[in-house]
Amino acid sequence: MFDTVIHSGTVVTASDTFRGDIGIKDGRIAAVAERIEGGTRRIDAGGRLVLPGGIEAHAHIAQESSAGVMTADDYYSGSVSAAFGGNSSFIPFAGQHRGQSVDDVLATYDARAQRSVLDYSYHLIISDPTEAVLHDQLPRAFKRGITSFKVFMTYDLMNLGDGGMLDILTVAKEHGAITMVHAENNDMVKWMNRRLAQQNLTAPKYHAISRPELAEEEAINRAISLAKLVDAPLFIVHVSTAGGAAIVQREKLAGTKLFAETCPQYLALTREDLDRPGMEGAKFMCSPPVRDRATQDALWRHIQSGTFESVSSDHAPYRFDASGKFTAGPDAPYPKIANGMPGIAARLPYLFSEGVAKGRITLQQFVALSATNAAKTFGMTQKGSIAPGMDADIAIWNPDTTRLVTLADQHDNMDFTPFEGMELTGVPEVVLNRGHVIVEDGQLRATEGQGRFVPRATVDLTGKRGYLAKELDPAQNFGARIAP
Repeated sequence: MFDTVIHSGTVVTASDTFRGDIGIKDGRIAAVAERIEGGTRRIDAGGRLVLPGGIEAHAHIAQESSAGVMTADDYYSGSVSAAFGGNSSFIPFAGQHRGQSVDDVLATYDARAQRSVLDYSYHLIISDPTEAVLHDQLPRAFKRGITSFKVFMTYDLMNLGDGGMLDILTVAKEHGAITMVHAENNDMVKWMNRRLAQQNLTAPKYHAISRPELAEEEAINRAISLAKLVDAPLFIVHVSTAGGAAIVQREKLAGTKLFAETCPQYLALTREDLDRPGMEGAKFMCSPPVRDRATQDALWRHIQSGTFESVSSDHAPYRFDASGKFTAGPDAPYPKIANGMPGIAARLPYLFSEGVAKGRITLQQFVALSATNAAKTFGMTQKGSIAPGMDADIAIWNPDTTRLVTLADQHDNMDFTPFEGMELTGVPEVVLNRGHVIVEDGQLRATEGQGRFVPRATVDLTGKRGYLAKELDPAQNFGARIAP
């Protein structure tokens, strides 16, 4: 009756933990019961945890930066690395640069994604919101099931300005999509860069202070205000500050249609890591930058209290050579060093070890942060949970195994990992995508290209009452209808 039966394990969802078996048929979960007999293949999960496969919702795969630097991972290596990290699907970015049509962007990424071993979708980055993009191309992308768009408030070649953001937010709301935002005040960052350059303070460690905490906090507050004006759902990516997290928490309590994430690097690393000999600090450069111990403690408290929907990797793999970090030369000043670090394979082992194993979060919270919330937020309706009818995306974890992080364990195309040498407890040993075993016994069992594109539904806004600006309420603004 079943293609595969996973038996004798402890099944964990975002709400429950129980001993039980899972029967898989035709790539989906067909039964969950106390005991299931049969199965063409039986996988013994005794002594281990059976969890929904992770959903990596923030990764840069086969993507050029605005400066033209290509990430080290393509859809094959990136998806393999994600799989070894306990993920069964992911949603990388498809980046539009100035002058590109959305149709051409998606055609490019469709070709690149053919190599994926995992199911995938895209977040569409918008940097050039022309009339054709807003009113023709974005609606067409939405019909394909691409229901999330990302915008930037920093980087001159990506920054839309407040007016451009409002246009995107309005179109996204009209079609049921969610807008993601990289929130940093561009002028604050540029002002700091000029002041540091005037004093010849350009080593990697100065990147840590060039993007102030206030730059993130101001931009988060402004982005939320823009979204509230048109009552559009908003997702704040990679929150790195206690102040930014507090703003998110406050607005969520008020009922704003708001979602947010943080990342392992903001929990594991500090600005002291950038102050390493020579150019070693460049390995730890990302934007926003890593902060300090007090911020780490605050972010953990926000994870525990539900401020964040997810802990995502922001995997941005630039090698420590002229193809990645140092395209501008081996001694480039920090503004010309590629920003970003790898982490797609380390995300869930780090979160399990530092969160579950150390008693900071429950197993149920881990499942929510690693898979269930991302599925709900980004419309992956068949993924993120263990229940009959769902895709058989499953990760079997050994909660007791301890290992040191090494570059080889990451299975990516990188030449370093910022988590090198960390001792972590908890390892995903078997990973399934739609019932197919893709990782087992430390070996890749998947074939290149077996991943499928996943059309996504609209964002789940249950329980978020939103905000009605008086000026956009027809009952209070003389009947004018300004936004959908």
